[in-house]
Amino acid sequence: MEIRLVMLGGFRLFAGDDQIAVCNGTERLLAFLGLDCQLVSRHLMAAILWPDVPERRAHASLRSALARLDGTGKRILHITTNEMRLTPDTEVDFRRAKALAQRILDPATPVAADDLGTHAVDLLSHDLLPGWYDDWVLAPGAEWRQLRLHALEALSRLFLESGRHADAVAAACVAAHADPLRESACAALIRAHLAEGNQAEALRRFEVYERGLHQELGLRPTSRIQQLIAQLRGR
Repeated sequence: MEIRLVMLGGFRLFAGDDQIAVCNGTERLLAFLGLDCQLVSRHLMAAILWPDVPERRAHASLRSALARLDGTGKRILHITTNEMRLTPDTEVDFRRAKALAQRILDPATPVAADDLGTHAVDLLSHDLLPGWYDDWVLAPGAEWRQLRLHALEALSRLFLESGRHADAVAAACVAAHADPLRESACAALIRAHLAEGNQAEALRRFEVYERGLHQELGLRPTSRIQQLIAQLRGR
């Protein structure tokens, strides 16, 4: 039975189609291991996951989190005397999405047809463990956010080059919704609207961006993005 660890958009653990309930400490343990495929020492995990308690108590919390895993949960762990990691056959959506984003952004790697689907937009649509504020989540979360936004913008461009205007709009929409004041995301969405002939949508998107930028930051759009709709505003 396939075991899936979901970390994008929130933590969930699945065995097949059934969701497995786990306690808070066990969630944190599995999420930490899901960030990387390397072996992690027990000492390091205890120190990072329970930083505000004495070392002995942190190790006790780690043992407790491991003990609360049922048979299905324990199957996804490879544990040695001093280290542990997720088993290689455990599917982690964060790792899959990160690999997809890196392929899309790598100029030396031709993008496969399988990567140019609506599933790619879905996979890049969510932040890493939203609502988790531990230091070990915030840093990779911020890095992932930038990576996925760049990938969505690049994906929108690739869709445009293939004549898939609706998919280009969808990818750019996700990026613009995630960060409404991000110029590159707004520009990608404007280009997609213009490519399918929706001039009104392109102009409306620019005006929303322009108004938000001024109200939130007191800034004006750069000449680069203004050039995209210069003719429309002139009319």
